[in-house]
Amino acid sequence: MTTLKYFAYGSNLLLSRLKERVLSAQFYAVAALKGHVLKFHKPSKRDGSAKCDAFYTGNPDDVVYGVVFEMDEGEKSVLDDAESLGVGYLEKNANVVSLTDQEEIEVFLYCAILISDGPLAPYDWYKAFVVEGAKEHDLPEGYIAMLETIEAEEDEDKPRAAMNRGILERNR
Repeated sequence: MTTLKYFAYGSNLLLSRLKERVLSAQFYAVAALKGHVLKFHKPSKRDGSAKCDAFYTGNPDDVVYGVVFEMDEGEKSVLDDAESLGVGYLEKNANVVSLTDQEEIEVFLYCAILISDGPLAPYDWYKAFVVEGAKEHDLPEGYIAMLETIEAEEDEDKPRAAMNRGILERNR
């Protein structure tokens, strides 16, 4: 089996969420992507709500924290579909740095194609995936505190909201 290393920084931080998409996903390392900031400015193609983006700034002081997962290369197309590769996100190769041993790790990640100039808010369940995933993997406390300040809105699509909250509940 050939494996890939995927850097998750948004809703896929939560392992139970990622496992809904990629069964082979296994934790590899908590890591930092330098020269990027986390923004909730990518509009969902399905409903217009905000999704995460690792936005490139080039400033080495800017950091997006996330998790490197190892996954079976054969499942990548499923993740590409879930992330709307080519429509919502582009694939990007990068080097991240492990927070435990400073190992440089080659990864792929998804970065937004289209971003909004105006204000966007994530749905409350989407924000919960990000915050709970950050807590699950012990991302830095200040980073988690920043994530908790993101304003979210209730999803009017009750069945979708219930399904996603079910994933959160199974994680607890």
